[in-house]
Amino acid sequence: MTVGVVEVSPRDGLQNEAEILPTARKIELIRRCVDAGARRVEAVSFVRADRVPQMADAEAVMAEVPRHSDVSYIGLVLNRRGLDRALAAGVDEVNCVVVATETFSRRNQGASVDAMVQQWAAIAGAAHAAGRKASVTVAAAFGCPFEGEVAPTVVADLVRRLAAAEPDEIALADTIGVGVPAQVRQLVRAAAAAAPGVPLRAHFHDTRNTGIANALAAVEAGVRVLDASVGGIGGCPFAPAATGNVATEDLVYALHRSGHPTGLDPRLVIGTAAWIGDQLGKATVPGALGRAGWFPAEPQ
Repeated sequence: MTVGVVEVSPRDGLQNEAEILPTARKIELIRRCVDAGARRVEAVSFVRADRVPQMADAEAVMAEVPRHSDVSYIGLVLNRRGLDRALAAGVDEVNCVVVATETFSRRNQGASVDAMVQQWAAIAGAAHAAGRKASVTVAAAFGCPFEGEVAPTVVADLVRRLAAAEPDEIALADTIGVGVPAQVRQLVRAAAAAAPGVPLRAHFHDTRNTGIANALAAVEAGVRVLDASVGGIGGCPFAPAATGNVATEDLVYALHRSGHPTGLDPRLVIGTAAWIGDQLGKATVPGALGRAGWFPAEPQ
C-alpha cells in the first residue's frame, strides 16, 4: 500500500530555523525535494513577516518553483488576506491551521478557536470557488504546551465542525511531539468517525523520539498521507521546546521497509537532507538515516 508524503521542510522546516535562507536557496531546496520524488510540497506560508520573518519572501519563492503537472504546492494561510496572497501567487492548495486549545490558539494566531473555525470556513469556501484544494490542520491535537492533555472528544468535536466546510483533507498534528502510538490510533479513529469520507493526514514532531512510531501507527489506523521534513529540520516557533519534524529520510526508511512505497528516492532524500544541513550551518541534522545509512546497503 502506497503512503503519500507531504514534504514540509520549505515551510514548517525553515520557519523555526534561526538562519534565514536567501530566496534562491529556498527554491533550490524545493527543486531538490521535487527531484527526489516529492509530489506535494508545503512551500510557503502567507503570514505576517514580523511574526515569521523566514517566510517573508513567499511570493518570490512561488514565482520560481519548478512547475510540473504532477506536483502540487501548498501554501499555509490563516485569514482571507493570506488566502488572497496565496491565490495570486499560484499555489495549488491552501492549508489552514486551527488549534485545538484556546490558550495556544490565542498565542499562536491571536484568535479564539471559534474565530479560527469561522476563518477556516471562509477560506475553504473561497479557495474552492477559485478552483483550489483546501485542507485544514488541527494543531496541538495530541497535547498543548499551555493546557496539557487534550481530550479526544475535544479533537473529535473540532474535526466535526471543520468538516462542515468540506475540506479536501484534515490533518492531525502533534505540534509539540508528545503523542504515542496508542493515542494516535485513538485520535485517528475518532477523527474518521467525526468526518466520515474525509481523507486524513498526520503531522508528527520527533521531540520525544516517538515520531516514526506514531507515523506507522497512523498508517495502521488508516491514514494514507504523512507530513515530513528532510533532515528533520523545523518545529513550531510559538510552541516551547517543539523541536524538529519527523525526518523525511527516516520516515521513508520505515515505510519502505514496512512494505509501503512512497515514490521518493531514498538516496536523493538523504542527499537533500545533507545539503540543507550545510545551508543552515549544521554539522549534523536531526535525521538519523544520513549517519546510519540504509539497510541493506542499497535502498529498496
